Amino acid sequence: MADPVFKRVLLKISGEALMGSLEYGTDPDRVRTIATQVHEVSEGGVEIAMVLGAGNIFRGLEGAARGMDRATADYMGMLATVLNALTVQDALEKLGTHTRVQSAIEVTEVAEPYIRRRAMRHLEKGRVVIFAAGTGNPFFTTDTAAALRALEIHAEAILMAKHGVEGVYDADPQQVPEARFLPEITHLEAIERGLRVMDSTALSLCMDNDLPIHVFNMADERNIGRIVHGERVGTIVS
Repeated sequence: MADPVFKRVLLKISGEALMGSLEYGTDPDRVRTIATQVHEVSEGGVEIAMVLGAGNIFRGLEGAARGMDRATADYMGMLATVLNALTVQDALEKLGTHTRVQSAIEVTEVAEPYIRRRAMRHLEKGRVVIFAAGTGNPFFTTDTAAALRALEIHAEAILMAKHGVEGVYDADPQQVPEARFLPEITHLEAIERGLRVMDSTALSLCMDNDLPIHVFNMADERNIGRIVHGERVGTIVS
């Protein structure tokens, strides 16, 4: 296979992508599949960092969080991303991939604190780095954390894994069957048209810093490798 076109990328995976067919929680088979893809890309010489959402866990907590102070609920979500990070770390290390979890809130018994230069050094040594606990601040999503961390570590692109869709559409394909697939759009178009790529804060960060986003379907096990080797997969937001 040809050499990868990207040296360093950040992979953003929603919590829903970890659920498989479950209503909430984590599907071990799904986690193994994701870990295998990341392992293969890392073995191919690409430096890869990850940010995981927490929808799979927080769905089970929605009742408890209803009516709760927004900041408190957001901190609960941050802790849920730590659980997902440890789950994926374990799956990666079972495949022989050296992995580090760095958390934006202190959980020193299970994860390193987020230190930008240390994260970059881990990547240079071929380790996969998983950024947990979002930005460490309430009112910011894991999308924004992904954009921020990608820029801080000088990633060349964000790989935005979606659950059940091939990329970006001009409407929600689950609600509008005739929704049109968009192979390429700009950050500004995505913001102005309210397309569900990332939240507007994350998109603005990427737009202001010329960071491309590759939106693709996580279900196809070849897609991460195809993207890092320069194939057109899903939607490119640039």
